[in-house]
Amino acid sequence: MSVSEENAEREPVAYQVSAFLERRREQIAQRWADAALFRTVFTVSRDEAVEAGRAVAAALAAVAASGRLDDIRASGFEAVRDQLGRMAASRARTGTDPDGVANEVAALREPATELLRAEFAEPDAPEAHEAVLALTVLMGTLRLVVMETTVSAGEELIARQREQLHEVATPVIKLWESTVAVPLIGTLDSARSQVVMESLLDAIVAERARYAILDITGVPTVDSLVAQHLMKTVAAARLMGAECIVSGIRPAIAQTIVHLGIDLGTVLTRSSLADALAYALSQQGVEIAPLRAVGAAADAGTR
Repeated sequence: MSVSEENAEREPVAYQVSAFLERRREQIAQRWADAALFRTVFTVSRDEAVEAGRAVAAALAAVAASGRLDDIRASGFEAVRDQLGRMAASRARTGTDPDGVANEVAALREPATELLRAEFAEPDAPEAHEAVLALTVLMGTLRLVVMETTVSAGEELIARQREQLHEVATPVIKLWESTVAVPLIGTLDSARSQVVMESLLDAIVAERARYAILDITGVPTVDSLVAQHLMKTVAAARLMGAECIVSGIRPAIAQTIVHLGIDLGTVLTRSSLADALAYALSQQGVEIAPLRAVGAAADAGTR
């Protein structure tokens, strides 16, 4: 006995649904191509929407043939799981929430159900009701699969946005030749610290910087974890050949560091970004004088 015959004997209604989906796959795909889920994702060509519909219908037929109508882990879904994930992600990027995507998937049931009822000479016969019920269960499982992929896509999107936000929130600024600075604002956690380190090291290489300033004026509190992140960044900058200066050490932060027993003895610190820049410039032989002093010296030279 073949696998198909075994499936037919074990789950006759499910096998009927599988055969129906195979037989009417083209008609189902054509109807689904006009549904919101496919129409809004495949906007360039309707043929792409039809092809995607065929793939989903074939996957549903495989799931029905296995008799696992209510199993979201059925192997038949694997063929289209990635595609469903991309479709869900596309809808998420347009602002559609998971409930909205789930409703669009639920809307696919009616076109398929109409075609299934038309298969029976008596649509109200018990066999027809059983087949429709089996198809409804299968479409409900598809809805759960899409919801799962939608949530996963949403989580990935949030993670990407968080990473982009970290990058935007930690700009590296070139202050002078061979001098760069990173003004830090907000909480410094492990993920953001990694972004800070990578951005700073890239800037040191790109700008051939000899001095790198980490300004923590905008960091609300400094604890042992933040201090550890700073120490790692300073050490990495030194390995790249740049001297790292930590600026923005306010009195309150200085007291906190002392109370916590944090040793920053090996780290060069300054109270403000201006002081740190002045130090970096002086080490490069650049002198800064007030404009009045420069003007007075120029006047004296012309006399």
